Amino acid sequence: MGFVRKLISLAIAILFFVVGTLMLLYVNYIGAVSKESKDIIVEIKQGNTSKEIGNILYEKGLIKNNQFFVFYLKFNHINDLKAGTFKLSPSMTLKEIVESIQNGKVYTDDTIRITFKEGINFREFARVVEKNTNNTYDDVMKVLEDKEYINSLISDYWFITDDILNDKIYYSLEGYLFPDTYEFKNKNVTVYEIIKKLLDQMDNVLSPYKVKIESDTFSVHELLTLASIAEKEVTNNQDEDSRKKVVSVFVNRLKKGISLGSDITTRYGIKLDEARPLTKSEYNTVNAYNTRNTKMLGLPASPICMVSKSSIEASIDRIDTNYIYFIANVNTKETFFFETSKEFETKKSELSKVNGGY
Repeated sequence: MGFVRKLISLAIAILFFVVGTLMLLYVNYIGAVSKESKDIIVEIKQGNTSKEIGNILYEKGLIKNNQFFVFYLKFNHINDLKAGTFKLSPSMTLKEIVESIQNGKVYTDDTIRITFKEGINFREFARVVEKNTNNTYDDVMKVLEDKEYINSLISDYWFITDDILNDKIYYSLEGYLFPDTYEFKNKNVTVYEIIKKLLDQMDNVLSPYKVKIESDTFSVHELLTLASIAEKEVTNNQDEDSRKKVVSVFVNRLKKGISLGSDITTRYGIKLDEARPLTKSEYNTVNAYNTRNTKMLGLPASPICMVSKSSIEASIDRIDTNYIYFIANVNTKETFFFETSKEFETKKSELSKVNGGY
């Protein structure tokens, strides 16, 4: 009996070892070949078998094992790989490579890549489109005048509501287009195609938070507006903690019935894109965005720029603080937070020569 037990124990140990080894191999083989991000053009011909495709990808240095590639396809019941010329990278995981070939993201010499940076407003978005495609600045702006199209977006996307129809809003899609790098077929891509791709990506980013958004005291339009102000106020993209604190300051001010007092909404309100100190008269302008005007309470009429995922998360997963004031050093991009006006004014005076303005 003792000998049998030893055999069973040994068999179990071997089984665990084999299963563990296979799992480690699986995790290793589905990972990216390297961290190096470079473009590798791959041609897959009509009729190529999964084994032949695996050999092509392996020879190009895009996957770690060609036999595992065939196993991966069978294991995941994948049999819809497309023919064509693809632009892939060794920094892509096996899943990403397979999905690219499944989706038929065919690469041609005419393919263009456009980067839309977080924090740019709709005017700047239009300039980027004009620079990289055969569309003009006016072509982009005219899309916003297409009322039938704008209303169709409200029907097509759960996160776009009648809030964008407010006639005080400068650009109805401001804040709804997700900033990222996108590929388009060529420079003849239409403005409608560009907007659709950016809206689809915003849908991908927001959808995991849909339940939380729909139960929030703020509407999705207000959440994106909060996120957009935090995006512009905290220019250090790595400082997620300050973004959350900035949102908490604005929420606290809204609760207390205090104007938000945000310089960047003033800039947006007067359509100022250049980086210069604001004048006293500009601070006193009256519009649906100038929250430095103490007579304006509440949020601006709409978001004021493209928002990153971290800013969106800061507005949705809000933190509680007692901060009512903040100020940033424009040179170091460090943000300081205060509970009292006395502390704030002291720091403001200290930074006056650095920051300029009123």
